[in-house]
Amino acid sequence: MHEPEHTVCIDIRENNTALVYGSSLPGAGGMPVGTSGKGLLLISGGIDSPVAGHMMAKRGMTVELLHFHSYPYTNEGAKEKVAELARILSAYTGVHILRTVSVTHIQEEIHAKCAAELNVTLLRRFMFRIAEQIAVREGMQCLVTGESLGQVASQTMEGLTSSNAVVNLPVLRPLIGFDKEEIIERAKKIGTFETSIEPFEDCCTVFLPEHPATRPKLSFIEGEEAKLEIGALVGEALTTVETIEV
Repeated sequence: MHEPEHTVCIDIRENNTALVYGSSLPGAGGMPVGTSGKGLLLISGGIDSPVAGHMMAKRGMTVELLHFHSYPYTNEGAKEKVAELARILSAYTGVHILRTVSVTHIQEEIHAKCAAELNVTLLRRFMFRIAEQIAVREGMQCLVTGESLGQVASQTMEGLTSSNAVVNLPVLRPLIGFDKEEIIERAKKIGTFETSIEPFEDCCTVFLPEHPATRPKLSFIEGEEAKLEIGALVGEALTTVETIEV
Protein backbone atom coordinates (compact mmCIF):
# COMPACT_ATOMS: atom_id res chain seq x y z
CA MET A 1 0.00 0.00 0.00
CA HIS A 2 1.63 3.25 -1.15
CA GLU A 3 -0.79 6.01 -0.03
CA PRO A 4 -2.62 4.78 3.08
CA GLU A 5 -5.12 7.00 4.88
CA HIS A 6 -3.71 5.86 8.23
CA THR A 7 -0.40 4.32 9.28
CA VAL A 8 -0.42 1.90 12.21
CA CYS A 9 2.93 1.25 13.88
CA ILE A 10 3.76 -1.82 15.99
CA ASP A 11 6.72 -1.89 18.36
CA ILE A 12 7.46 -5.51 19.29
CA ARG A 13 9.40 -5.89 22.54
CA GLU A 14 11.58 -8.75 23.80
CA ASN A 15 9.17 -9.74 26.60
CA ASN A 16 6.46 -10.82 24.14
CA THR A 17 4.60 -7.54 24.35
CA ALA A 18 3.87 -5.06 21.62
CA LEU A 19 3.00 -1.37 21.51
CA VAL A 20 0.54 -0.30 18.83
CA TYR A 21 0.34 3.41 17.98
CA GLY A 22 -0.77 5.63 15.16
CA SER A 23 1.63 8.58 15.28
CA SER A 24 4.68 9.88 17.09
CA LEU A 25 5.89 13.29 18.20
CA PRO A 26 9.55 14.37 18.16
CA GLY A 27 11.15 14.78 21.58
CA ALA A 28 13.72 17.35 22.64
CA GLY A 29 16.58 15.17 21.42
CA GLY A 30 20.11 15.44 22.71
CA MET A 31 21.71 13.65 25.65
CA PRO A 32 20.94 13.43 29.39
CA VAL A 33 22.33 16.38 31.36
CA GLY A 34 25.40 15.33 33.30
CA THR A 35 26.76 12.89 30.73
CA SER A 36 29.05 15.37 28.94
CA GLY A 37 31.05 17.18 31.59
CA LYS A 38 30.53 20.47 33.35
CA GLY A 39 30.82 24.02 32.02
CA LEU A 40 30.43 27.60 33.25
CA LEU A 41 28.13 29.80 31.16
CA LEU A 42 28.85 33.53 31.11
CA ILE A 43 25.26 34.72 31.10
CA SER A 44 24.23 38.29 30.36
CA GLY A 45 20.72 39.67 30.29
CA GLY A 46 20.59 39.38 26.51
CA ILE A 47 19.07 36.93 24.07
CA ASP A 48 22.16 34.92 23.12
CA SER A 49 23.76 33.46 26.23
CA PRO A 50 20.67 31.64 27.58
CA VAL A 51 20.29 29.94 24.20
CA ALA A 52 23.96 28.91 24.30
CA GLY A 53 23.44 27.41 27.76
CA HIS A 54 20.39 25.47 26.60
CA MET A 55 22.29 24.11 23.59
CA MET A 56 25.13 22.79 25.76
CA ALA A 57 22.67 21.24 28.25
CA LYS A 58 20.99 19.54 25.30
CA ARG A 59 24.31 17.90 24.48
CA GLY A 60 24.51 16.52 28.03
CA MET A 61 26.62 19.20 29.72
CA THR A 62 25.91 20.32 33.28
CA VAL A 63 25.83 24.10 32.86
CA GLU A 64 26.36 26.46 35.79
CA LEU A 65 25.82 30.20 35.42
CA LEU A 66 27.98 33.27 36.07
CA HIS A 67 26.76 36.85 35.64
CA PHE A 68 28.87 40.02 35.75
CA HIS A 69 27.28 43.26 36.93
CA SER A 70 28.37 46.87 37.42
CA TYR A 71 26.22 48.11 40.28
CA PRO A 72 25.45 51.03 40.73
CA TYR A 73 25.87 51.70 36.98
CA THR A 74 23.51 48.77 36.43
CA ASN A 75 20.57 48.37 38.80
CA GLU A 76 19.06 45.54 40.82
CA GLY A 77 16.42 45.09 38.12
CA ALA A 78 19.13 43.94 35.71
CA LYS A 79 20.31 41.30 38.21
CA GLU A 80 16.74 40.11 38.83
CA LYS A 81 16.23 39.80 35.07
CA VAL A 82 19.21 37.44 34.87
CA ALA A 83 17.93 35.51 37.89
CA GLU A 84 14.66 34.98 36.03
CA LEU A 85 16.56 33.74 32.97
CA ALA A 86 18.43 31.36 35.27
CA ARG A 87 15.11 30.10 36.64
CA ILE A 88 13.86 29.40 33.13
CA LEU A 89 17.08 27.62 32.18
CA SER A 90 17.01 25.52 35.34
CA ALA A 91 14.12 23.54 33.87
CA TYR A 92 16.55 22.31 31.21
CA THR A 93 19.84 22.24 33.13
CA GLY A 94 18.71 21.09 36.56
CA VAL A 95 21.02 23.76 38.07
CA HIS A 96 19.33 26.13 40.52
CA ILE A 97 22.15 28.50 41.44
CA LEU A 98 23.44 31.68 39.81
CA ARG A 99 26.77 33.23 40.69
CA THR A 100 27.26 36.98 40.25
CA VAL A 101 30.46 39.04 40.29
CA SER A 102 30.93 42.82 40.39
CA VAL A 103 33.24 44.28 37.73
CA THR A 104 32.48 47.92 38.62
CA HIS A 105 35.99 48.81 39.76
CA ILE A 106 37.55 47.00 36.82
CA GLN A 107 35.45 49.05 34.40
CA GLU A 108 36.28 52.29 36.18
CA GLU A 109 39.99 51.52 35.97
CA ILE A 110 39.80 50.59 32.28
CA HIS A 111 37.82 53.75 31.53
CA ALA A 112 40.29 55.95 33.43
CA LYS A 113 43.58 54.49 32.19
CA CYS A 114 43.16 52.74 28.84
CA ALA A 115 42.27 53.59 25.24
CA ALA A 116 38.51 54.12 25.04
CA GLU A 117 38.07 51.95 21.97
CA LEU A 118 39.28 48.93 23.98
CA ASN A 119 36.79 49.28 26.87
CA VAL A 120 34.75 46.22 25.92
CA THR A 121 37.71 44.14 24.71
CA LEU A 122 39.63 44.63 27.95
CA LEU A 123 36.53 44.00 30.06
CA ARG A 124 35.96 40.70 28.25
CA ARG A 125 39.53 39.61 29.03
CA PHE A 126 38.95 40.31 32.73
CA MET A 127 35.65 38.41 32.62
CA PHE A 128 37.39 35.37 31.15
CA ARG A 129 40.14 35.47 33.78
CA ILE A 130 37.61 35.66 36.60
CA ALA A 131 35.37 32.99 35.08
CA GLU A 132 38.28 30.60 34.64
CA GLN A 133 39.28 30.89 38.29
CA ILE A 134 35.72 30.16 39.42
CA ALA A 135 35.39 27.30 36.95
CA VAL A 136 38.62 25.65 38.06
CA ARG A 137 37.71 26.08 41.74
CA GLU A 138 34.32 24.43 41.15
CA GLY A 139 35.65 21.57 39.02
CA MET A 140 34.31 22.78 35.68
CA GLN A 141 36.01 21.87 32.43
CA CYS A 142 35.22 24.76 30.09
CA LEU A 143 33.70 28.21 29.67
CA VAL A 144 30.58 28.72 27.54
CA THR A 145 29.54 32.01 25.92
CA GLY A 146 26.76 33.23 23.64
CA GLU A 147 29.13 34.90 21.19
CA SER A 148 28.35 34.80 17.46
CA LEU A 149 31.02 35.65 14.91
CA GLY A 150 30.78 39.25 13.71
CA GLN A 151 27.59 40.05 15.61
CA VAL A 152 29.10 42.96 17.58
CA ALA A 153 32.44 44.76 17.61
CA SER A 154 34.00 42.51 20.28
CA GLN A 155 33.01 39.32 18.44
CA THR A 156 35.36 39.56 15.47
CA MET A 157 38.06 36.92 15.16
CA GLU A 158 40.53 39.38 16.67
CA GLY A 159 38.22 40.04 19.61
CA LEU A 160 37.54 36.36 20.23
CA THR A 161 41.24 35.55 20.00
CA SER A 162 41.98 38.30 22.51
CA SER A 163 39.60 36.75 25.05
CA ASN A 164 40.89 33.22 24.47
CA ALA A 165 44.48 34.36 25.02
CA VAL A 166 44.05 34.92 28.77
CA VAL A 167 42.63 31.49 29.70
CA ASN A 168 43.73 27.88 29.47
CA LEU A 169 40.29 26.26 29.67
CA PRO A 170 38.52 25.66 26.35
CA VAL A 171 35.87 28.23 25.44
CA LEU A 172 32.76 26.76 23.79
CA ARG A 173 30.67 29.07 21.59
CA PRO A 174 27.70 27.03 20.34
CA LEU A 175 26.17 30.04 18.55
CA ILE A 176 29.31 31.02 16.65
CA GLY A 177 27.79 30.50 13.19
CA PHE A 178 24.21 31.57 13.98
CA ASP A 179 22.60 34.80 12.82
CA LYS A 180 20.36 36.84 15.12
CA GLU A 181 17.08 35.56 13.71
CA GLU A 182 18.12 31.95 14.29
CA ILE A 183 19.05 32.78 17.88
CA ILE A 184 15.76 34.64 18.48
CA GLU A 185 13.81 31.68 17.13
CA ARG A 186 15.52 29.33 19.60
CA ALA A 187 15.07 31.81 22.48
CA LYS A 188 11.33 31.89 21.82
CA LYS A 189 11.19 28.10 21.69
CA ILE A 190 12.87 27.65 25.09
CA GLY A 191 10.93 30.50 26.72
CA THR A 192 13.72 33.01 27.43
CA PHE A 193 13.03 35.59 24.71
CA GLU A 194 10.42 37.74 26.48
CA THR A 195 12.60 38.05 29.58
CA SER A 196 15.75 38.74 27.55
CA ILE A 197 14.21 41.76 25.81
CA GLU A 198 13.18 43.50 29.05
CA PRO A 199 14.87 46.95 29.00
CA PHE A 200 17.59 46.58 31.62
CA GLU A 201 21.22 47.34 30.76
CA ASP A 202 24.08 44.93 31.41
CA CYS A 203 27.67 45.75 32.30
CA CYS A 204 28.89 45.71 28.68
CA THR A 205 26.85 48.87 27.99
CA VAL A 206 28.65 50.80 30.76
CA PHE A 207 31.35 53.16 29.44
CA LEU A 208 30.56 51.92 25.92
CA PRO A 209 32.87 53.76 23.49
CA GLU A 210 31.45 55.60 20.51
CA HIS A 211 33.83 53.76 18.16
CA PRO A 212 34.86 50.41 19.68
CA ALA A 213 37.86 48.62 18.17
CA THR A 214 36.80 45.81 15.85
CA ARG A 215 40.18 44.38 14.84
CA PRO A 216 42.63 45.34 17.59
CA LYS A 217 46.12 43.91 17.52
CA LEU A 218 46.97 41.76 20.50
CA SER A 219 50.15 43.76 21.11
CA PHE A 220 48.09 46.97 21.41
CA ILE A 221 45.63 45.28 23.77
CA GLU A 222 48.40 43.93 25.99
CA GLY A 223 50.14 47.30 26.02
CA GLU A 224 47.02 49.09 27.24
CA GLU A 225 46.26 46.34 29.74
CA ALA A 226 49.74 46.71 31.22
CA LYS A 227 48.54 50.04 32.67
CA LEU A 228 46.30 48.10 35.06
CA GLU A 229 46.96 46.03 38.20
CA ILE A 230 45.50 42.90 36.65
CA GLY A 231 46.06 40.46 39.51
CA ALA A 232 44.77 42.84 42.15
CA LEU A 233 41.64 43.71 40.16
CA VAL A 234 40.83 40.06 39.48
CA GLY A 235 41.38 39.20 43.15
CA GLU A 236 39.14 42.05 44.26
CA ALA A 237 36.37 40.97 41.89
CA LEU A 238 36.53 37.40 43.22
CA THR A 239 35.75 38.69 46.72
CA THR A 240 32.38 39.94 45.41
CA VAL A 241 31.09 36.53 44.28
CA GLU A 242 27.48 36.09 45.35
CA THR A 243 25.52 32.86 45.00
CA ILE A 244 21.78 33.16 44.37
CA GLU A 245 19.34 30.24 44.52
CA VAL A 246 16.80 30.43 41.69
